[in-house]
Amino acid sequence: MRRIFCYICLICLFSLCVTQTAKAQTPGVGDCLSSPEAKAKCEAELAKTEKEIVETTQVLNVQKTQSSSIQKDVNVLTSEIKQKTLNIKAKDINIKQIGGEIVTKTKKIGELNSQIQRGQDSLAQIIKKLNQIDEVTLPEIVFANNSLSDALIDVDNFNSINRSIEDLFANIRGTKTVAEKEKEALDKKKADELNAKQTIEANKRAVEKKEAEKKQLLAVSKTTEFTYEQLIAQKQKKAQQIRDALFTLRDSGAIPFGTALNYAKEVQKITGVRPAFLLAIIKQESDLGKNVGSCLVTDLTTGDGKGKNTGTFFEKVMKSPRDTVPFQVITSALGRDWKTTPVSCPIGSKTYYVGRGFGSAMGPAQFIPSTWMIFESRIEKALGVKQADPWKARDAFTASGMYLGDLGASAGTYSSEVAAACKYYGSGGATCTYGTQVMAKVADIQENMIDVLENN
Repeated sequence: MRRIFCYICLICLFSLCVTQTAKAQTPGVGDCLSSPEAKAKCEAELAKTEKEIVETTQVLNVQKTQSSSIQKDVNVLTSEIKQKTLNIKAKDINIKQIGGEIVTKTKKIGELNSQIQRGQDSLAQIIKKLNQIDEVTLPEIVFANNSLSDALIDVDNFNSINRSIEDLFANIRGTKTVAEKEKEALDKKKADELNAKQTIEANKRAVEKKEAEKKQLLAVSKTTEFTYEQLIAQKQKKAQQIRDALFTLRDSGAIPFGTALNYAKEVQKITGVRPAFLLAIIKQESDLGKNVGSCLVTDLTTGDGKGKNTGTFFEKVMKSPRDTVPFQVITSALGRDWKTTPVSCPIGSKTYYVGRGFGSAMGPAQFIPSTWMIFESRIEKALGVKQADPWKARDAFTASGMYLGDLGASAGTYSSEVAAACKYYGSGGATCTYGTQVMAKVADIQENMIDVLENN
């Protein structure tokens, strides 16, 4: 009986431990959360910086409406530099605040996981002891006690332990749920921090460029107004060169960048995916095509094929019948010969093995046939065409934008875009090599091509 009483005490103590620890508040840490005074100081500094950003933006808008002149352009650049610098300052404060919250939540998750582990360990011991009690028969319990009433008390305590174990399970499940929610909140904070850091890097690059442009304008102002006109003409010429530059497409003919940008802007209206990101995805797929190459399907039954230019045999270029059947349907509807229509080659061994994967991706957006069929009607409805074509740039851009939007890229943040890129490639995860390569292309396309065009 004393033994059973001890088990009950153990259960009660454990329940108390779980409840009290779960209610404990972890003190804030970090540059902006180390004390109420530090937090208030950061918030005041952030409010002041945000106010200055608004004021600078108002001045900038007024300056942009003034007639063209060297001094006007210098004033605009000066205001833009100040605006970007203030944005960097605001993001720095924001990162300090987020960093403190990340430390707090990481500590909280560690405590919650420790609670779960302690609960599981204690529960295992209780169940082990309970199993030992369960092996004792009712007659043994009766004979082990001095009276029937004592035996009935033991039985009642036994049932009480069973109920207490159920309560413990509920407590552990509750603690696990809290830990999972804290983990989700932590992942969100980490994404916010990553986005803020990427914004700072972009703003720093913009400041450097504008500083260089300002120096150039100041140098021109010391010469003649004619030189300034030449500078304007030089900018316009550069913008036209960007528009005319060919944008490479995988397994399709290249198109002018200006045309590609127009397609991407059209897709943005449909999906919310920003043009620079969509163009970076298409460019990344084109670059992969140079490395992996293109294949032709030679047998729809097996999915086997060969290198388009090399004739090298590839086993299971396309998964049959999942993709071979829709591939034949798609090519037939477009009046194409499936035997001469290029698709991607498998990455890795030319001989198939479980886990190697297949090729079979079509056109600039690199959709496998079965996935293209899922988006086909959406593309046709959005563009008002009778038959969507994965090898047509406009159709491929729309398909890619729709898929990326479904994967979360419409949020427009660095973290959402890099995660969408990883899912698009098939690796998944919050980040991956493919995703970071895409995001490097995003920065280049946005800052050195789109921004140049939109500022002329």
